[in-house]
Amino acid sequence: MKPQKLTDYELQRLQNIRRNDEMMAALKLHSKATQLSNFKRQRVETKSNRVKLEKKPKTETPIVIRVRRSLRTRGIPPDCEGLDRDSVAPTTPSEEKPPSVVSLGPLSMATARESAHSDSSFIESLMGMAQDVSVPKGNAGDSLELESLSLDSDNIARVVSGRITNVRFFPTSSVKMIAAGNKFGNIGFWNMGENEIHLYRPHNAPISGILIQPHCISKIYTSCYDGVLRLMDAEKEIFDLVFESDETIYALSQPPNETNCLYLAEGSGGLTMWDNRAGKRSSQWDLHDSRINTIDFNCQNPHIVATSSSDATACTWDLRYANRNDLTALRTFTHKRSVQSAYFSPSGGSLATTSLDNTIGIYSGVNLEDTAVISHFNQTGRWLSTFRYGFWEVSEAGFYISNRLQLSARREDFLFGIKAKWGWDDKYLFIGNMNRGVDVVSAVQRKIVMTLESPHISAIPCRFDINSNEVGMLVGATSGGQLYVWTSR
Repeated sequence: MKPQKLTDYELQRLQNIRRNDEMMAALKLHSKATQLSNFKRQRVETKSNRVKLEKKPKTETPIVIRVRRSLRTRGIPPDCEGLDRDSVAPTTPSEEKPPSVVSLGPLSMATARESAHSDSSFIESLMGMAQDVSVPKGNAGDSLELESLSLDSDNIARVVSGRITNVRFFPTSSVKMIAAGNKFGNIGFWNMGENEIHLYRPHNAPISGILIQPHCISKIYTSCYDGVLRLMDAEKEIFDLVFESDETIYALSQPPNETNCLYLAEGSGGLTMWDNRAGKRSSQWDLHDSRINTIDFNCQNPHIVATSSSDATACTWDLRYANRNDLTALRTFTHKRSVQSAYFSPSGGSLATTSLDNTIGIYSGVNLEDTAVISHFNQTGRWLSTFRYGFWEVSEAGFYISNRLQLSARREDFLFGIKAKWGWDDKYLFIGNMNRGVDVVSAVQRKIVMTLESPHISAIPCRFDINSNEVGMLVGATSGGQLYVWTSR
């Protein structure tokens, strides 16, 4: 019988089979499969207590040809391009490199820079802002209409890579600039007017605090999970090392009337006061049973401070009655799960807490005795990338290990929750939701009264800050490194 002539599709199929065989041979898949099979057979033979069963011969699985609407059935000639010949060449796996380690000593801004822009324009902007320090407007939120808040596409930028853990407006009206820190130890500066982004990496781990000095904007304190506190001095063009702790620094704050004192949340529930003039710790207290997530001072009574903790409590404290190693809470506010934040309102008359038990607590009155609890889903479902950060070393086994931050006994210590932020007065709180919007919570009506939505938002806003010098300017930061800035029309 005369052999039947193969069609173009059958010829193309045979050619594809040959190419696939060549690629599998180049990758040595057959030899690897044989090695695995022999290894498994050796393990079975070493276990003498098991009954050796006769293996049934495997029947070859027939090739099933699925009927579909292919090129052939549609009368279209076959695609003869096939695989690129270069694709079957054996590839060598790229060697995994450990994360680059930032030096512990002073860093020049040029060394820490990771952006393409030069430092000169950024430093000039900072020095210019330092000469034009604005005083925040008080109770200016009375003139704000929520319906006037809008998000323009020009007010969106990806400032850093990865999750933003801290965001701050510069306290000036001359230049619209925002600082954002991420989980990799980067600090990004976005000059909205010039549409420039300046990126630096002064740390090795997630940024836990950014403090822009209101009376000297060219100086910025940054803290990190690796236990390092730095001062960025634009005039000297340096990230100076201020303090190095054996514990993780989870939060950083400063009283409004103190320029020489910094307060750090250290380790498992510790609060430390750092004296810049003396260059050392002046006081240290154990306030909570687990890490402190936020530290906030009352603007009207700077000696009153509020702390939130993963031990499911938020507390207020009076620093005037603190002994060197002892401090008693004025009030304790209890939740069922970790409290992610506790912030005083702009007037200092109210306190708002955000907890992973999916509630927002609003406390007002002379002694904060008037309580309102509002249900709100506060969990993003995201965790910090790993439980271990800090200085990375390569162990003998080839794994990366950290000698700075140890594994926490509470896994939710590392859950990235949403934090509510007060607006320009005591009326409203702003908090992100799971639908990529921003819920506006009324402290007076004690409920969500509005949601800011925009098709431009591509992720959940988790961190917020307001421009105290421009009513209606609100920034939201996401886990993708984006900043979204709402303005009042």
